[in-house]
Amino acid sequence: MSKKKVIVICGPTASGKTALSIELAKKINGEIVSCDSMQIYKDMNIGTAKPTQEEMQGVKHYLIDFVSPNERYSVADYKKDAKKAIKQIIMKGKTPIVVGGTGLYIDSLIYEIEYQDIQFDENYRKKLEKQVEEKGLGYLYEKAKEIDPQAIEKISPNDKKRILRILEIYKATGKNKTQQEIESRRKEVEYDYHIYAIDWDREELYDRINKRVDIMIKQGLIEEVKGILGKYKEFPTAMQGLGYKEVVEYLEGRATKEEMIEKIKMETRRYAKRQLTWFRKNKQTIWIKGKDNLQNNIKIILEGMN
Repeated sequence: MSKKKVIVICGPTASGKTALSIELAKKINGEIVSCDSMQIYKDMNIGTAKPTQEEMQGVKHYLIDFVSPNERYSVADYKKDAKKAIKQIIMKGKTPIVVGGTGLYIDSLIYEIEYQDIQFDENYRKKLEKQVEEKGLGYLYEKAKEIDPQAIEKISPNDKKRILRILEIYKATGKNKTQQEIESRRKEVEYDYHIYAIDWDREELYDRINKRVDIMIKQGLIEEVKGILGKYKEFPTAMQGLGYKEVVEYLEGRATKEEMIEKIKMETRRYAKRQLTWFRKNKQTIWIKGKDNLQNNIKIILEGMN
């Protein structure tokens, strides 16, 4: 029996994934499964560039806006939820289109990675947090590098969430994250994934990112963050998100408004660079030009499906 086709549209932040996927969905009777580790959160709309109802143009989206910012949500959770959504779309006789820039989420699907449900030790987490305060994040980054040099290559030295994750996985299982992933890729991949990534000239992409950050500020990103801080007591991961932690620094008086905006732009450009590196290592990805018109890119995708 031939496997059902699933289209994946990935690429760096601000590359035009939303517009392309919605146009494509309208053309092929598709529905969209979001693959973005920040758009899952409720109340976090501006800073995550969540598509508005208007932008969705009536195309059904799954896995957006359904997790409370004070809840933990893992890759294992994502994989389970995404597979369920893909199945629902296929049952309706429609084509699933997985769209987003979170490489780890995409890999969990296209490589069928099984993530164990690891029980984390809250006391160990507190101990790590204390070490960050006393010795700085750089100290834990180096420790994580010793444990898992391959995983750390893809992580920014100031990505606290993922650095702690490497240490926690090792503590809980005695194996590093890379070993776990190798062992968990032994399952047959369920669907026929057609993977497309949007590429831009670096300068043009950076220009798009800078403009997008300015728009987010105009749309009320600072007010959005204030609202979330007022509504929830704690944020295990949500406030570590790009664009959010910088606004928190500004609200706490640790940066001026100008410094905050520049920092968001710089960190987003860095993030885009890491995303591109991540997607380039997947050999089955077909690259399409962001600069080309939408219809041309849709044509390439449709030809690939036949």
